[in-house]
Amino acid sequence: MAQTKVLPKIGSKIKININKVKDRLPAKLLDQISSNPRAMISGYKMTDGRSIGITAKLQNGEESWFFPEEIEKG
Repeated sequence: MAQTKVLPKIGSKIKININKVKDRLPAKLLDQISSNPRAMISGYKMTDGRSIGITAKLQNGEESWFFPEEIEKG
């Protein structure tokens, strides 16, 4: 049976693990995350049919989505 990971609640504060996202994000977004990896969960997103992504609002107000394994409690 597949293991399910409990998703953090909307409004939770998180940190984005830059090492896990640097190969898929544009340079501008990477610079933002490098200077401040903290964000707040604003919602969820269906990714590829196998998992649910996390939509996060960054400190500068921009929103982006991440896989659950790319974030940490913050």
